[in-house]
Parts: sequence; structure tokens; C-alpha cells
Amino acid sequence: METPNIFIWATQNKIYACLMIFFISNAIEGQLISTGAFEISFNDVPVWSKLETGRIPNPAEMFSIIDSHMRFK
Repeated sequence: METPNIFIWATQNKIYACLMIFFISNAIEGQLISTGAFEISFNDVPVWSKLETGRIPNPAEMFSIIDSHMRFK
């Protein structure tokens, strides 16, 4: 199997490849967050909904919610 050209280019131009990945991932993240839909599920159980709460949880809050769901199992 032949090595894809994009991989060869990325290994030869590491700085440009990293910058490209950074900007593309930020653009994708911006599009996902701007839709207003941010849902988190844990074992197919809805844990958080931005549509219901109107905000995104902070990391400490998210760890607390996941921890409480793991205790119920």
C-alpha cells in the first residue's frame, strides 16, 4: 500500500501541518458550538444538555456529574 501524499507532506512540513490542524480544528469547534447543540451522554444516558441549561459545563462540574453517575452503577 502506498503512503498517502498528505502524510508525506505533513512529515516533511511539521510546523505547517500543526498550524493547519490547529486552525481547522478551531473552525470545526466553532461551528459545532455555534449551533447551540451540546449534548453529553454517559452510557447512553443524557448527562448534560446546553439546550436545556443554556450553558456549557465547566470541567469540575462535568467530573462531578460523571462521578455521581458512576456511583449509581
